[in-house]
Amino acid sequence: MSETFDFVIVGGGTAGCVLANRLTADGRFSVLMLEAGGEPRSIWISIPAGFSKLLVNETYNWRFATEPEDATQNRMIAVPRGRGLGGSTLINGMIYVRGQRGDFDGWAQMGAQGWSFDDVLPYFRKLESYAGPVSEWRGTGGPLPVMEVRERPAIADAFIAAAGESGFEANPDYNGDRQDGFGYYQVNQHKGRRVSAEKAYLAPVRHRPNLSVLTGACATKLVMEGGRVVAVEYRRGGEMLTVRARCEVVLAAGAIQSPQLLECSGIGNPEVLRRAGIVPHVELPAVGENYVDHFCTRMNWRVKVPVTLNELSRGPRLGLAVAQYYLNRTGILTLGTGLAYGFVRSRPGLSGPDVQYFFMHASYANAAERKLDRKPGMTIGVTQLRPESRGTIHVASPDPLAAPVIRPNFLATQTDRDCMVAGMRIARDIVAQPAMSRYRDSETSPGPGCETYDDWLNFARANGQTIYHAAGTCSMGRGGVVDSELKVNRLRGLRVVDASVMPTIVSGNTQAAVLMIAEKASDMILRSARGIETPAESRLARAASIR
Repeated sequence: MSETFDFVIVGGGTAGCVLANRLTADGRFSVLMLEAGGEPRSIWISIPAGFSKLLVNETYNWRFATEPEDATQNRMIAVPRGRGLGGSTLINGMIYVRGQRGDFDGWAQMGAQGWSFDDVLPYFRKLESYAGPVSEWRGTGGPLPVMEVRERPAIADAFIAAAGESGFEANPDYNGDRQDGFGYYQVNQHKGRRVSAEKAYLAPVRHRPNLSVLTGACATKLVMEGGRVVAVEYRRGGEMLTVRARCEVVLAAGAIQSPQLLECSGIGNPEVLRRAGIVPHVELPAVGENYVDHFCTRMNWRVKVPVTLNELSRGPRLGLAVAQYYLNRTGILTLGTGLAYGFVRSRPGLSGPDVQYFFMHASYANAAERKLDRKPGMTIGVTQLRPESRGTIHVASPDPLAAPVIRPNFLATQTDRDCMVAGMRIARDIVAQPAMSRYRDSETSPGPGCETYDDWLNFARANGQTIYHAAGTCSMGRGGVVDSELKVNRLRGLRVVDASVMPTIVSGNTQAAVLMIAEKASDMILRSARGIETPAESRLARAASIR
């Protein structure tokens, strides 16, 4: 059974929803989106605090995990990935961070022409509907609402004040002209409800006659003819089916499953493919390499007064919170994974912050199961923004439904280790300031016994987790998997559009950058399909004429 569309999008996640919207906008091209998951029907999706339920829900989370590694004490570390239309924007903490100017300028310097900060800023502005002050940095007419968290508990105000006492300035907009400082996080919400990529981009255009969306459709193989990807094989309802693409196949399955599908199709490092029992067809050694994620430790304190989510989310107080949310969409149910933020430099001489903080007036007895403590508590998540360590994601078998092998190689470099230790020490110093004295009781994790460099590092090795920002496994630039137009090298008719194309990870949560990548990719794809040269193609043509 075979159908034909102009474009076939593999993956209905963050990038896929943007692509489906933009590629069908003028009605000229037919588009099919294949999504292995289902429709976003859970009641917990629209409720921001529902992320804690969804992160352990196999219907909406692929629930990948890393291989045990010595550097993290042979623990298997969870790597959540969203499943269903909207992808990880269904289950994430909704935190909206673009990153730093230097991130994107660095991409351009690594060979990703057209991806400097000045190149991508118009796309960030295009996608945003920012509720804050109007400025040259922010967009106001885009499909994604962005606003500061609505809840401002006094304990969070005290944390920001304590940062000031430690010498760190407040910053009203970390997505503006500078990232340094402390304040309240920006989130993709509207009137107290989560706005996923599906809600912002896909749902408003599902009626378009040139857009078809198939859920429960798991892509199993890319079909190649004469050096061109012409079709996608997929499994749906027990059937194996094929769909052909007149123009292009766009792979938007994410940093874990995009390299997996490439390798299952015989595209990658021949040695890796042969070990997995796959016949190599296209040699691209960079597939599945350059895996990077943000490693995070969570420091906890007991709080003197009962003002934290640990007690506000139990018993009669929880009932009051539920009533408050359904009456006016305010209260603790509007909170995600981060309340107050901090971006700091761990040492002098850096061009921008290298540590990010996530403050919440909550603490977990079991972070993996998202179970809150019974006594009042608070947490500061500490993460290194630009890790140097690189890992891999590769298939272990030809079965596209089997989980790939994820080896993150966390804390592999001295810079990464030094940054994590410095970041945790700064967090402890902030909490020790007078502004926190009303709330601060005692440090429970790692605890006052943690003093030496080795103590801090051992704590990170034993307790650190990812914050679910997998990236880099189909990187663009010199020696990568895709070129600056996101076209897969050595093949025609195939692009990759998701977090996997990042040459280096952005300085902060990756959702905003993925939306930007998909917006920019949509323009490049449409220009190509309409026969209009892209800037990169024009440069290549000029160079060829000179030669």
